[in-house]
Amino acid sequence: MTRFIFVTGGVVSSLGKGITTAAIAAILEKRGLKVAIQKLDPYLNVDPGTMSPFEHGEVYVTEDGAETDLDLGHYERFSDASVNKYSNATTGSIYSEVIRKERKGQYLGKTVQVIPHITDQIKEAIKQGAQRGTDVAIIEIGGTAGDIESLPFLEAIRQFGQEQGKGKACFVHLTLLPFLRASEEMKTKPTQQSVGRLREIGIQPDILVCRCERPMTEEMRRKISLFCNVVEQDVIQEQDVETTIYEVPLDLVREGLDASLVRHLRLEDTPNPDMSDWEDLRERFRNPKGEIEIAIVGKYIQLHDAYKSIYEALAHGGAGHQHKVRFRKLEAEEVLDEGPEKLLAGVHGILVPGGFGERGLEGKIQAVKWARENGVPCFGICFGMQAMVIEHARNIAGIEGANTSEVDPDCPAPVIDLMDEQRDVSDKGGTMRLGAYPCRITEDSRAAALYGRDMVLERHRHRWEYNNHYRDTLEKSGLTSSGVYEAKNLVEIVELTDHPFHLGVQYHPEFKSKPLAPHPLFLGFVEAAIAQKDASSNPSSSKQVEA
Repeated sequence: MTRFIFVTGGVVSSLGKGITTAAIAAILEKRGLKVAIQKLDPYLNVDPGTMSPFEHGEVYVTEDGAETDLDLGHYERFSDASVNKYSNATTGSIYSEVIRKERKGQYLGKTVQVIPHITDQIKEAIKQGAQRGTDVAIIEIGGTAGDIESLPFLEAIRQFGQEQGKGKACFVHLTLLPFLRASEEMKTKPTQQSVGRLREIGIQPDILVCRCERPMTEEMRRKISLFCNVVEQDVIQEQDVETTIYEVPLDLVREGLDASLVRHLRLEDTPNPDMSDWEDLRERFRNPKGEIEIAIVGKYIQLHDAYKSIYEALAHGGAGHQHKVRFRKLEAEEVLDEGPEKLLAGVHGILVPGGFGERGLEGKIQAVKWARENGVPCFGICFGMQAMVIEHARNIAGIEGANTSEVDPDCPAPVIDLMDEQRDVSDKGGTMRLGAYPCRITEDSRAAALYGRDMVLERHRHRWEYNNHYRDTLEKSGLTSSGVYEAKNLVEIVELTDHPFHLGVQYHPEFKSKPLAPHPLFLGFVEAAIAQKDASSNPSSSKQVEA
């Protein structure tokens, strides 16, 4: 029978519930348990797919094509749990389903209310998220205890926990112990008040995870235990990590969180976790052999979470080669205004990420051109790959007026064009080319060497594609199409064979990278950047830079 863990947050937002939830999944898997993870978000959007990255950070895409909260990226990076369309529900999706049922007469004429109809639909969503064969389902509740919009979700999990009974459900509450520099002490009162808000609606936390800058004293632990009605051993310290978020599972095991969870869920017969692979990963981050700098040339640079999975995938690639990766974050418009020579000088690699719309495109194209001409490794993802195609078409293939019809619908040479099936689409939500598609990789290509196989499955999120009308011209001028979706003859990978690393992909490989299993394209890109650094530090060497 599936057990359930509900993770709530209090005091302030951005405490790291997603990372804590993901770390819980990781340590329970190390105890031999099969885990499913779900995020319940209180906003009214049906999903984050139509939201600006400045509003919500990146949109994370699942294998089955769901546009979801970025926390699902943490879940997949930390654990082996597979996320899908049932792994993220919002107020918008819950209300849409209730209204759909009401319109079809499924409530038999009853007055439709928050309780029981909305809360029942939330509970149904929780059951859908708990996949078949799951030992433990972990459900993170977005928002902060006390938020009006979170109340239906909190009421639903209160009911759900009660229905499951003792030993079948566990409530974990993440709080903050703020440190006041004026008095040189941490305060427990915010945690007490946050727990009080939960208890007012009938939820008594079983475990408290306390975020803190400095170590929590035993006196503080006793005080929190007394006033929050939680036994001392279930008051868990989660101190800020030194080097990387991937230290969190190790810290939580050291603090005994896994032991508390299995005790509450009556799973004590599970083995103690072997965290040796996580310990090795921590050492790779703490003691790198070297350091490289990668320029990220994008249009949402001001918000770190807008490219969250890309930053993490680069860090994974760095750890795979025991190198620290530093980021030079550059607005694409700045590159256009100030020139790539000034802003990109000294970097060891350039990554051009996705994005929609005209703003920043020409800056991305300038960055790609500079990387190509100067032999600097360049990796284009989604819109970044399209920028590589446009740059090559203009400057190498000599195609006059080459552009994307997304930016200029009347351009004379749309080397990037709207997919046929997208031409009559009017709704914006959930209508792009989404989810995992197979890609056949050309033999003897750089992509084949990096992947080590001729067929891969990668996740997409886009409407515009490489235009096959220009394919022969582009390939004859040196831009190899090294990966294709055979069912519709869509180009998925382009590369230059006579360059240290100049490769673009239409899909999002960052979504499938994990710290313990870095994505092969990011491993290859980082390796090329390391070679670039070695060559630039020893310019007299005749050694060629290889990816």
